[in-house]
Amino acid sequence: MVYLGKSVVKDMHVGAKPELFQYAQEMRKNPTESEKLLWNILRKMRHKGFIFRRQHPVDIFIADFYCHKLKLIIEVDGDVHNSDQAKEYDDGRSGELEKYGLNILRFTNDQVLKETDKVTSHIQNYISSQTSPSPPGEGGSGGVGQLQRGIEGVRPGRKDG
Repeated sequence: MVYLGKSVVKDMHVGAKPELFQYAQEMRKNPTESEKLLWNILRKMRHKGFIFRRQHPVDIFIADFYCHKLKLIIEVDGDVHNSDQAKEYDDGRSGELEKYGLNILRFTNDQVLKETDKVTSHIQNYISSQTSPSPPGEGGSGGVGQLQRGIEGVRPGRKDG
């Protein structure tokens, strides 16, 4: 447990340091427009038992959105993530998080703001694929430690291969 301020208590996840929780708390006070929009969508999933947390520390990182029940991180990337160096860092970060059995969905700010229905549908389809029983003899789709980028599953502007 981490004590922030006079009486606020937060559960740590994967050894996140108390200072990271304080920084995450500050980040929650200044969300981007796309984070605000996506947060309003994710909050509506609480009644289905999927509780998402904003700016949630995991190890040495802060996830934009995290659902413990699904072991799911959702990242919303701004333009700063378009450089080759940023993409390389994001890939390494995702790899580290996947070691903990976490899955990552990644969207751009523009996708969240301009293709909100598609983003929402992609998230709902992912959740369904993880929570629906598989037919006998078939494994579930998705799996542990899987990164999915954008609505089409590929980060916009990236050439895979």
